[in-house]
Amino acid sequence: MENLEINKLFGGIYKNKKVVVTGHTGFKGSWLAMWLKKMGADVYGIALDPPSHPNHIDLLQLEIKSYIQNICDFNKVKEILSEINPDIIFHLAAQPLVRLSYQDPVNTYMTNVMGTVNVLETARSLSNLKAVVIVTSDKCYENKEWLWGYRENEAMGGADPYSSSKGCVELVTTAYRNSFFNPSNTDEENKVLIASARAGNVIGGGDWATDRILTDIVKAASISSSVYLRYPKATRPWQYVLEPLSGYLNLGWKLLLGEKAYAEGWNFGPNTENNISVLNLVMEAKKSWEKISFDFDNTQHPHEAGFLMLDSSKAIKILEWKPVWGLTKTIEKTIFWYKEFYENNNVISCQTLEEYILDAQKKEIRWSKT
Repeated sequence: MENLEINKLFGGIYKNKKVVVTGHTGFKGSWLAMWLKKMGADVYGIALDPPSHPNHIDLLQLEIKSYIQNICDFNKVKEILSEINPDIIFHLAAQPLVRLSYQDPVNTYMTNVMGTVNVLETARSLSNLKAVVIVTSDKCYENKEWLWGYRENEAMGGADPYSSSKGCVELVTTAYRNSFFNPSNTDEENKVLIASARAGNVIGGGDWATDRILTDIVKAASISSSVYLRYPKATRPWQYVLEPLSGYLNLGWKLLLGEKAYAEGWNFGPNTENNISVLNLVMEAKKSWEKISFDFDNTQHPHEAGFLMLDSSKAIKILEWKPVWGLTKTIEKTIFWYKEFYENNNVISCQTLEEYILDAQKKEIRWSKT
């Protein structure tokens, strides 16, 4: 990894920075914590215990300061963040599952909405803080089942508690930005820039959360079993986990530089070709692991969106960000990670990150230049 000069990625902005990742025990959070650590950041995590066994954060064995703490406890969150006094916060802690939000809507709103309020309210009193990136979801948009992607200025919404909670998070972030962190305010007391980031359906190695389609099929494949598809026709913007993370880090880079124009909402979705149905996703995955087997679940299930896609033109043009891996490589890299884990007991996350960075450099993507 050293020959990549990884600490120089994103202009070298993260080296020696104090960075907090909330939700670091989760899927995306663990990958983000690893990447930041590799770039020389001083990484701190705030989250609940890992949501599954096995789990990615324990497998990585990162040397970071970890606080096992519910993000809903304002006083504890403030105490921890005040102790750390970070340069930047990446807020990923959330209840991330649509089906669970039907079963437990109160906790979903408490965690997703009030958890975000707790982070932003604490941010007002942190003397060293320069930037906060609030991570939401493509499901924050009012889904009209359009055949084109949603842009950052589309209406927030959500037909289920999870999606609605993410729309609420965007509204909360906008309110705090305008009220307390307004980038147009030149007051010396206002030095913190706040942005939000919306990604698509993220896949990749190390995800063992409930109700995740690729997680379910590889777990089943590992014991030569089949998985039942609930919504085989549902179309999603599938992307490898490192894709949105490169967007979050790219955005954080600009905010840490004090560039106020980037304190907005941003989409980090995949290329159009990555918008395929659940059934087609599983069939592509089967090409990489012959043990994958599936059937159809014809019972009734709670409503989920049928078609959803993001328009990332803004990030591509203004941030000079773009996806690195197409659909085939996204699926191949995901399945290969799990095959290595289940068949050879190998955790290849560092190797995967290195391959991703090298491919980004071949495409001369700006953040990857060293």
